[in-house]
Amino acid sequence: MSWRLLTGYPLCRICLFRKLQPALKIKPPSACFTYKTDGQANRENTRTVEKLHACSVDISKIRRLKGWVLLEDETYVEEITNILKELGANKTVIASILERYPEAIVCSPAAVDSKRKMWQMVCRNETELIRLIEQFPEPFFTIKDQENQKLNVQFFQELGLKNVVITRFLTTASSIFHNPVENNRRMIGVLQESYLNLGGSEANAKVWLLKLLSQNPFIVLSSPTAVDEILEFLQGQGFTNSEILQLLSKLKGFLFQLQPGSIQNSLSFTKTTFECTDCDLRQLVVKCPALLYYPAMVLGERIQALLKEGISIAQIRESPMVLELTPQIIQYRIRKLNSLGYRIEDGHLASLNGTKKEFEANFSKMQPKQRRPLFNPVASLNVEE
Repeated sequence: MSWRLLTGYPLCRICLFRKLQPALKIKPPSACFTYKTDGQANRENTRTVEKLHACSVDISKIRRLKGWVLLEDETYVEEITNILKELGANKTVIASILERYPEAIVCSPAAVDSKRKMWQMVCRNETELIRLIEQFPEPFFTIKDQENQKLNVQFFQELGLKNVVITRFLTTASSIFHNPVENNRRMIGVLQESYLNLGGSEANAKVWLLKLLSQNPFIVLSSPTAVDEILEFLQGQGFTNSEILQLLSKLKGFLFQLQPGSIQNSLSFTKTTFECTDCDLRQLVVKCPALLYYPAMVLGERIQALLKEGISIAQIRESPMVLELTPQIIQYRIRKLNSLGYRIEDGHLASLNGTKKEFEANFSKMQPKQRRPLFNPVASLNVEE
């Protein structure tokens, strides 16, 4: 299937009262279970409790966190346990899963088995699958929209995303699989067209899009209208297509989750604070997209924290990336640099920037190397008697 064909697209609250009902069941929108609130529901299902005991499950944890599960008339402890056993889970792993997500025992075994087959589409083997279920039981046992989830898995595979990336989406960004596949397909098409309209090359479109999606899968939950509004707003502020493309890539697609009004406030604050021209402002923003992303209030707090440390506005303007760091991180890093005799207020702020790993690596390089004493094998040892 060609890339074009794959991503193409045509551009009072209600209260229900029931009288004289012995039990009221409410089905939450994102789970596969029911609650009971009548007087009889205070009695636990002894069969359920006994079966969980047989699985070495700590019943007290379930009573404390999800006690309603033990009140359900119909549970599937044995069936769910057998599915997990078939995947290679031992007794300890099964107990851990049921303790962390006891809702699993009220899910339909047929639906869970179907979910297992879907996850196996992207997992390398059953060992990896059971490891993921143990770490992320909730997305696995959330069994609604199964057909739509499967279609989305197939769509992302057709896009060219690696299975390991799709697996990460299933466990940490499961909401995108509940989004109608038509919506996800349309949004991918909008992003591709935006990239091309901003001057991106056809040859790089797929690579760029897959990288963007890998960095921020939630971008597919944005709307085409939001994309158009942000792009038009930035163009109206004088940003070139090339600059907008850089911002989009650096912000990993979070740009489309911002509001034009919020961006305008941040730009006005930055321009006033740094006393810069419109051209200088755009250069600052491209250099440090956080100036768009963070509200003016947050930027103000971070600048004040830097000023209290003896850092000047001129230094911040020279290295605006420092505004990506919280005041707590700034204080910690300044103290560490001071321990080496480095006065940050007299130097460049570049030594403060970077991720934690990058900062620690640079800090290690800055530490004076301890000279290793030479060892003379024939010299006498000075030993105190």
